[in-house]
Amino acid sequence: MVRIVAVALIALGVLGLIYGGFSFTRDREAARIGPIEIEVEDREFVPVPLWAGVISIAVGAGLLMFGAPGRKA
Repeated sequence: MVRIVAVALIALGVLGLIYGGFSFTRDREAARIGPIEIEVEDREFVPVPLWAGVISIAVGAGLLMFGAPGRKA
């Protein structure tokens, strides 16, 4: 289980460094006039800080190297 979490942290950290964040779309209703409805699709970008990607990779590597705390090898 610890290895799965470690690999996931490393992968997410690398993706965060490569892409710098993630984007998503959100539909919202702009106007409704009688039977006519106008919808707008907003695209939003959420940046992932550089330090978050680096820390994620470091923690994942630490878990891979040293395992879970208190666990005997």
